[in-house]
Amino acid sequence: MEDEFVLMKGNEAIAEAAIRAGVDGYFGYPITPQSEVMEYLTTAKPWERTGMVVLQAESEVAAINMLYGGAGSGKKVMTSSSSPGISLMQEGISYIAGAELPTVIVNVVRGGPGLGTIQPSQSDYFQATKGGGHGDYHLIVLAPASVQEMADFMELAFDLAFKYRNPTMILSDGAIGQMMEKVKFKPQKKRMTEFPDWATTGKTQDRERNIITSLDLDPYRQEKFNEKLQKKYEDIRQKEVRYEEISCDDAEYLFIAYGTSARICQKSVQLARAEGIKAGLLRPVTLFPFPEKTILSYADKVKGMLSVEMSAGQMVEDIRLSVNGKVPVAHYGRMGGVIPNPQEVVEALKQKIIGG
Repeated sequence: MEDEFVLMKGNEAIAEAAIRAGVDGYFGYPITPQSEVMEYLTTAKPWERTGMVVLQAESEVAAINMLYGGAGSGKKVMTSSSSPGISLMQEGISYIAGAELPTVIVNVVRGGPGLGTIQPSQSDYFQATKGGGHGDYHLIVLAPASVQEMADFMELAFDLAFKYRNPTMILSDGAIGQMMEKVKFKPQKKRMTEFPDWATTGKTQDRERNIITSLDLDPYRQEKFNEKLQKKYEDIRQKEVRYEEISCDDAEYLFIAYGTSARICQKSVQLARAEGIKAGLLRPVTLFPFPEKTILSYADKVKGMLSVEMSAGQMVEDIRLSVNGKVPVAHYGRMGGVIPNPQEVVEALKQKIIGG
């Protein structure tokens, strides 16, 4: 399959990519619009191909705590869910971040708040990038904009998770999860046979036992640990920023969008330029770390920026912080599972930035 393109849903692609990345275990619970991840895994029977464990937990709370245990033993483990399910996992995600364990969490976002709708949305941006659980922590957050990236980001997510001993989230949405596109997969990787020296493998003959916890009752030790985490997050900010620039060289106006919204904005750039408006698109690929320095560099080059999101406006706050008032920044978004069309975005640019 790695030598040819295959037509697959985004959810199916991420599941196949997980098998090929040598994942040891998947623990999850079905919820629309990401249920195909688990459905594909149970159909593909990776336990016969690689020995990968696939388990439907009794709830999202159970699934995230199974992730904690699997990651603590040094295994490559993952889960997937959609917005309400990710909300249930927040306490466990905070524990995992506090224990500095590498895991991968896939969120195929649907509209909210509450149970909302099963249609696509991007209203989980704050939850993903600001630390949706308690405490001062961050996830590394990757935002795919295609089925191919759903597949490609699986291996990248695990690489980053293990490099920094930090949970990584793939923040997709219901449109990319459900759409079908051609995708090419990487060759099958073998599962790990050697484990990190911090893992709780049970083999303690030649070392002290490893204790993994996020609890420390001494406030001064806990403060030192928090300072260590903040240094790690700053290291990630310096080294792991990823983004894509489209028609930005001569742009006078900038669309900033990720995921499905970025796909829409690619057409908006073409429509705007057909009207004589020099528009470009900056697509953040990592939402944490956010490409703030790159966005700031455009503040002296463009006349305005429009944040296009399938939400009431969340990423726009990070854009405004990045430019620090140097250039006008506005937001345009649709909510409740509605996807904006390219012409709407161009009209919003005219009204909110050019006309404003």
